[in-house]
Amino acid sequence: MERVISWFKNVRPLKIFTVFLAGMFLFLAQACNRPGVAAQPSQPASQPPNVERYDPTKSYDINTRYEGGMNNFSDVDPRSKATEKAARARAEALRDNAQRNVEEKGIDSTEQYIRNYRGGTPLGERVKRLGEDVSSSAEEVRQGVTKGTQRGLENLQENTQNAAKDLTRNVQRASEDASKNIQRSAEDAASAVRRTVQ
Repeated sequence: MERVISWFKNVRPLKIFTVFLAGMFLFLAQACNRPGVAAQPSQPASQPPNVERYDPTKSYDINTRYEGGMNNFSDVDPRSKATEKAARARAEALRDNAQRNVEEKGIDSTEQYIRNYRGGTPLGERVKRLGEDVSSSAEEVRQGVTKGTQRGLENLQENTQNAAKDLTRNVQRASEDASKNIQRSAEDAASAVRRTVQ
């Protein structure tokens, strides 16, 4: 009981009054606010008259080319109109040539295939070209093998020379190391003798 009494003594009426006023302010702010401001969507009438709204029930043609870009100027460089016209003419010529090739050289029957085959390069000429291709390929292979063999021999000679140089270096180093080791061991023995004498 003493604790409850001491708690009431510590509670200050100013704190209680401040909490009461803050609660009343929040309650009145919510109660007196305009109803449904956040709940109501904007109406089309509140938009400016020149704004188009997207209607999902309509079909929009997105493939139409819009003439004019920013600031109502054309999107195409006026200096490139001649180049664009030449490119279109070239593309049309290529398309027509491809269509002509398909129509002329297309095969609808075996007779047409035979006619096209006979109208091409004669058999003797084809055999002669094939022989030339085979002989040139054989010559290229022969040259490649000789170059590879020559390079291999050069590498072998270079490797043997390097091995001989490395061997002489290793022998020199080993002899130098042996002489240094003998000298060190002699110095160590001499210093050991001096220590024992002293």
